[in-house]
Amino acid sequence: MAEDFAEQNLTPLHFSAIDCEKTRNLSLKWGRTIMAQWLAALDMSSIITQLIIMAVAYLIGSINTAIIVGKLKSNIDIREHGSGNAGMTNAMRTMGKTSGILVLLGDVLKAVIVMTVTLVIFRDEPTYLYIAGAGAVLGHNFPIYFGFKGGKGVLVSLVAIMFAHPIIGLAALVISLVTMVIWRYVSLGSIVGAISTVAFAFMLELDGYLIAYFLFLAVLCLKMHSSNVVRLINGEENKIGVKK
Repeated sequence: MAEDFAEQNLTPLHFSAIDCEKTRNLSLKWGRTIMAQWLAALDMSSIITQLIIMAVAYLIGSINTAIIVGKLKSNIDIREHGSGNAGMTNAMRTMGKTSGILVLLGDVLKAVIVMTVTLVIFRDEPTYLYIAGAGAVLGHNFPIYFGFKGGKGVLVSLVAIMFAHPIIGLAALVISLVTMVIWRYVSLGSIVGAISTVAFAFMLELDGYLIAYFLFLAVLCLKMHSSNVVRLINGEENKIGVKK
């Protein structure tokens, strides 16, 4: 073998070039194989099912209770009053405790319906549950029936988290409530609770899909509370029990 290389006048540089070429070809072959396997694993019927779940969850989530209660009970658009948010806190501050409770029950109920139906039909597909939860929250925040301007999705997100991982959901709820009691800011409690779910998911080394699900909901929560964060920093955020 060495004599053959010698006869061809191959130098160490030639050996290096040959090795690099072989490595490159092997890498390309490996990459194509992985891509082929991934494409083969894609089930078109599964993709269609996931899209349907997302669409149905979004449409149900778009039924914004705060806007409906505001129209029916007080003949107002809740988004034009108070903080401008179509959620329980603003409904309670603007229209009273009864309206706030109605909004709470309505938001929780629609999320429970979405998650329960998905769980019953697709019991062996946990990722479908995550898709349903994400769809419901997106619908609540950006409702198609109300010009894509809705609430901040805290209650719907809580239900979605509870169904995905009850222990983390309960822990996040407790952390949120404790934060609200100590600092008296609903927004701060919501944000801390959302972030805690991601922290718990990493601490418990949960499935990657579940971590991604919690991360998505947390980032969305932070996005929807961006104005609250600014007010918190400036000391202008409304406190629980304090009317301005």
